[in-house]
Amino acid sequence: MRVVLRGLLIALSLLTAVPVLAAQPVRVGAYHFPPYVVKPESAEPGGLLPELLAALNRLQGDYLFNLVPTSVTRRYRDLESGRFDLILFESPSWGWQDIAHRTLDLHIDDAEVYVARAEPGRDEGYFDQLKGKRMALYNGYHYGFAGFNADPRFLSQEFGALLTYSHDSNLLMVLRRRADIAVVTRSYLQLYQDRHPEQRAALLVSRRVDQVYQHQALFRPQAPLTPEALAELLRALNSRGQLDDLLGRYHLAVVPR
Repeated sequence: MRVVLRGLLIALSLLTAVPVLAAQPVRVGAYHFPPYVVKPESAEPGGLLPELLAALNRLQGDYLFNLVPTSVTRRYRDLESGRFDLILFESPSWGWQDIAHRTLDLHIDDAEVYVARAEPGRDEGYFDQLKGKRMALYNGYHYGFAGFNADPRFLSQEFGALLTYSHDSNLLMVLRRRADIAVVTRSYLQLYQDRHPEQRAALLVSRRVDQVYQHQALFRPQAPLTPEALAELLRALNSRGQLDDLLGRYHLAVVPR
């Protein structure tokens, strides 16, 4: 009996010694870009991206997606240097074509719109001429009306830009007549109006867009996750209805191309 027990103990010890394959870490760059990412350096970052990564981690066990904070001005250098493996929600107009990368079209579109204070007699024609108006802009962003030149000095000199790190601040400057026009991500503006319905009538939102985001995921060439693998994971989320639900909460949707 002792021999049998000893044999069972040895067998159990061998079984417990078999290594469990750990999920492959995948580092995802994130900078403050509401509503996609809100305060990525905080203990509990918010926005679409953290929720999407959490859903991907729940979906499977082959990859473990981790958020890596970066900044709007440093993100492409950090991707190139290998600080993280990929970054999501990047539009082709934002100047990353010269770095080594692979891409995946996320089939998620968004846009930037012009927002002014609603005044008697003011209509869509107010947005026809931007020169001479005080523009409230997000520092580091690329704007279509400025030829996607994000240099703060250029924007200040050419457009009298007031540069901040907050869409809310820019909208408040418009409401308080400290700025004439803010340029705001449309999905974020819709969330802002959901939170502040009393301000809807006070804001004039352009039908004209400054630019359309055609969001891509950018991968460094040595990333442990391929674009094809991420596409398969997103399809799996979509087949369960989870992706549509998540995007819908942010006034976004999957769009065909």
